[in-house]
Amino acid sequence: MKYSVSSIIKINNSSSELWNLITCPGYLNLVHPFCKVNKAIDWGDNEKKKDYLIYLNGMKYYREFFKWEEEKGYELWIGKKNGKKSLVKWYILKNSNELKLKITVYPYKSSKILNSIYPIIFYIYIKPMLKSYLGSVLKGIKWYIEQKVPVSKNQFGRHSWFT
Repeated sequence: MKYSVSSIIKINNSSSELWNLITCPGYLNLVHPFCKVNKAIDWGDNEKKKDYLIYLNGMKYYREFFKWEEEKGYELWIGKKNGKKSLVKWYILKNSNELKLKITVYPYKSSKILNSIYPIIFYIYIKPMLKSYLGSVLKGIKWYIEQKVPVSKNQFGRHSWFT
């Protein structure tokens, strides 16, 4: 998992309100500009939560949470039901006068890409596309938590992977 993409955004709200939002079942329906449906499969008290996300283009990804740190963040696997999964880390960063949300994705490596050219493909294509995607998701969270209004579809621009 050598390759990763991170994005971070400052949030003007309390860390507890941000935590409550990003841990609520189905919250992507409110904040995600490329989400058609986000539905909990298993959202019990344990950290082994599961849900799925259907993007605007109809692609369905499953999320399986495996690390849950109250008021701090969580980690999950995301991907097609029986396909390869990418690791995603969501963490709240706070100091005395700033609150930020950071998302880091460690994308799975497609077997269709040769190892020798993967670094080139990653830096020229995958990383910019993921950076754009993460930026839109974080803007959606910021928008919702500060405006109390759900984001609209493609609110921050379209994305060729998910729209």
